[in-house]
Amino acid sequence: MLPGRYGSWGGPYMRKTFTILAGLSLALLATSAFGQNPPSESAVQERLLVLEHMWNEAQVNRDWHALEGLISARFINTEYDGEVSDRDKFLADIKDPQFKPTVLTIRDVKVNLFHETAIVTGTYHTKGTYDSKPYEHLGRFTDTWVFEGGRWMCVASHTSLLKK
Repeated sequence: MLPGRYGSWGGPYMRKTFTILAGLSLALLATSAFGQNPPSESAVQERLLVLEHMWNEAQVNRDWHALEGLISARFINTEYDGEVSDRDKFLADIKDPQFKPTVLTIRDVKVNLFHETAIVTGTYHTKGTYDSKPYEHLGRFTDTWVFEGGRWMCVASHTSLLKK
């Protein structure tokens, strides 16, 4: 995978701390997601925004454990260069020691809900190095989330570059 949207602060201690916090946050989100009273649309949108930001932090920190908890077993990723990968390949790319992201931010994020499916769109900015070569990308992303097994899981992600 060439460096795209996904991809460091902190060492092993910070990554472990982030993984624990991400896991606790996911557990809290899952247990409160659809109790006796379904959450409002705005509450679900806010949860999905939190998950998107957690995803970005996990990628900058190359915390594949946290990402594992956010993506479905049937996850499909399509990168800006047309490369398509499944869950295992996506996680392997995050583990690649040549991949060293330093920045990953998202803006203009919109969440569109369709029952137990959500489409999240926005723009992203990422930079870092891959194989000791610097990269910087600005693009659009579309993530598809499905509420299954009591929690939101990303089932597909797609990115495309914006013209400079």
